[in-house]
Amino acid sequence: MDISRKEIMPLVTLTSARTEKFKTSCLGVTFCVQLDKKDASKNALLPKVLMRGCAGHPDMESMSAAMDELYGAKILPLVRSKGEVQCVGLFADFADDAYVPGNERILERVISLVGEILLCPATKAGLLNSDYVESEREKHADQIRSIISDKQKYALLRLKELMCAGEAFAVDSLGNVEDTLKITPISLTKHYRKLLETARIEIFYCGSADSGRVEAALLDAFSALPRPEKEVCPPGTDVRTESGPVRYFTESLDVGQGKLALGFRLGKIMLEPDLAAILVFNAVYGGSVTSKLFLNVREKLSLCYYAGSRIERHKGLMFVASGIDIEKYDEALAEILRQLELCRQGDIGEKEFSNAKKSVVNELRSMMDSQRQLEDFYLGQAVESLEFSPEMLAALSSEVTVEQAVAVAKSVSLDSVYFLTGKGRSA
Repeated sequence: MDISRKEIMPLVTLTSARTEKFKTSCLGVTFCVQLDKKDASKNALLPKVLMRGCAGHPDMESMSAAMDELYGAKILPLVRSKGEVQCVGLFADFADDAYVPGNERILERVISLVGEILLCPATKAGLLNSDYVESEREKHADQIRSIISDKQKYALLRLKELMCAGEAFAVDSLGNVEDTLKITPISLTKHYRKLLETARIEIFYCGSADSGRVEAALLDAFSALPRPEKEVCPPGTDVRTESGPVRYFTESLDVGQGKLALGFRLGKIMLEPDLAAILVFNAVYGGSVTSKLFLNVREKLSLCYYAGSRIERHKGLMFVASGIDIEKYDEALAEILRQLELCRQGDIGEKEFSNAKKSVVNELRSMMDSQRQLEDFYLGQAVESLEFSPEMLAALSSEVTVEQAVAVAKSVSLDSVYFLTGKGRSA
């Protein structure tokens, strides 16, 4: 896979992954802005409204017909965050030219359609179509409300909000219901125009076309894109390496199974982060099916219905999620922390460590089989101005030593504990 990266317009960068491995191509166009409560809901709603129609295809029926003419191309809105950078835009998945009958070239047509959706939306009286704004606004609010139905996801969201209160990271990438319901066609149109003029844009292409052809098609499709006249401060993430006293939060809902979530700061290791060592440590501790949390807390001691950890690399955090019997709160919490202490002490078996590294390496290499995962990986790289590939990170991970993983464990500190318990019950 030949990876190239180039700024093709002011604050517009193309990462091109040329390969003949896939029968499809993909194109991701992402607006990267600072995560902020004031604008998060508008940013998240915007791509959904834009997908309802554009100047040449003003409704969902004609949009669908246009994609059908492109051999079943699919264009979807995407809303994500990378640390404290909110990332919103479109992702197109379409047949690679090499597999289109008659060698027809559809890359340019797909890019043209994406450009039209982003730059020439369906409007009424100069504003984004009010029917589309109001319809998508209600659906977006319902999506946010539905998070509470997934208690595991809800517990982690609440932990993030409470642990990082006062930090941009506490804001969810979807925004919130209250701010969403305040959005009007006027306010969203104003915000849309501001986004076009000021946002950093990351474009990712993966397919058989060479980067020069992709760039030419993008420059044509995005020729009307307004760009800032002066330099704009790029969005970024405030990584805090210090933790204060551990904070404990308990909330009650109508649940039969308790949700115990722990938030850690990775600490001073983030001053010069060794991502490979961080990933391997996480796999040892709770990020794999051979981890200490899975094999001991869940399988051996049966203290949790599930238990696992994940790294938020862009913010320098680690989260542990578990589902427990409410009466086992103290025991489960103590054992989760004891397993971390074992990591700090270097109590890691040879096979245990080998399995953890294999898990990390396999996960990274599997990204090479998924264009969607590759797009997400390189977006994260772009946000942090990093240039290594999944293959390079896999190679580094395979060389991580126990001592490096232990150094990460020793740097990690517990910040917050969140417990979602049943009504009328306490930890």
